[in-house]
Amino acid sequence: MKPIEMLKKLRLIMCFKSNSLRYYEIWKINLLLQPFKPKIMSDIFAQLQKHDHEQIVFCQDEYTGLKAIIAIHNTVLGPGLGGTRVWNYTSEADAVNDVLRLSRGMTYKASISGLNLGGAKAVIIGDAKTLKTEALMRKFGRFVENLNGKYITAEDVNTTTRDMEYVNMETDHVVGLPESMGGGGDPSPVTAYGVFVGMKAAVNHVFGSDSLAGKKIAVQGIGKVGGHLIEYLHKEGAELFITDINEDTLKKYSKEFGATVVSGDDIYGLDVDVFAPCALGAILDSVNINKLRCKVIAGAANNQLADENIHGPMLMDKGIAYAPDFLINAGGLINVYQEHIGYNRETAFSNTEKIYDTTLAIFKKSIADKVHTQKAATELAEKRIHDIMRVGSTY
Repeated sequence: MKPIEMLKKLRLIMCFKSNSLRYYEIWKINLLLQPFKPKIMSDIFAQLQKHDHEQIVFCQDEYTGLKAIIAIHNTVLGPGLGGTRVWNYTSEADAVNDVLRLSRGMTYKASISGLNLGGAKAVIIGDAKTLKTEALMRKFGRFVENLNGKYITAEDVNTTTRDMEYVNMETDHVVGLPESMGGGGDPSPVTAYGVFVGMKAAVNHVFGSDSLAGKKIAVQGIGKVGGHLIEYLHKEGAELFITDINEDTLKKYSKEFGATVVSGDDIYGLDVDVFAPCALGAILDSVNINKLRCKVIAGAANNQLADENIHGPMLMDKGIAYAPDFLINAGGLINVYQEHIGYNRETAFSNTEKIYDTTLAIFKKSIADKVHTQKAATELAEKRIHDIMRVGSTY
């Protein structure tokens, strides 16, 4: 038998080094169907080392069609918690890149929110409309169970509380369950509330008042979180501009909330007070930033900056107050953390409201340290991780 044929039949045992925790973990990773090349593995290790990820797990099941990737970034503060999204990625490399970026964001989101959680994320590759079945989600649950509590999953883009019920049939390491099962239900209203109070703090920083009455606000993306955010903004008396890929959704929200519909990329060039990205990430690149005419950016999307080292300073130079996404969209994580320790809805909203003060503190730190807000927030999150790591340095 040729070596490549043997590799397709065998499981490759890989050793991932965790510098921060100083131990080695051995994981069996199913080979994907493409031929194994050493360069592929070295590229993945380079990506892990770039931001000090602890672990990445590839999961595949031919019968259900499952192709999933679980990335665990950092578990100093606690088990890695992060949702599972289903997305039809252009390539497997794109999926790897996305899950690594998202898991890192979860680490900072948990840390800056004062939660005893680490950062992790999972992606399932494929079209959610045709791929998702009970068997697939339960098979994914088996892979989560095999991590023995190091990863806790939850719902995310294109997954629902029903999907989490299926996952829960195979593992207890899942949150975001229906209220009928003792869970917190849909976390999107709490996520949206965090974005809302974070936006008010940013507006206060720029305009001297946190009132959104009469403010022109452009919302990009009307999913579960974006929809709830629009409700909050409408009640506050904001003038709304909206865009989304779903025409029916646009018609609904335009009619119900009197919002002006904007076509696609035209949203970037609007003369508005606030721009709220609530779709997918990496939209704040050099091209789009040059189009912006807003004073504040505060939205629910993850990883909004295409390159935080380039586009964070670029926003600062342009005089745009950017509320770091991992800070203000942490309401959903705060909500499911409450479920993890014993759910109370009022406590979840109360803790989410603290995002307001933290956002103001980040703007003050940004000015004092002469750094962009993404860097200021990241430094604050990393400081807590390093401080707690020192707590465990002695017996």
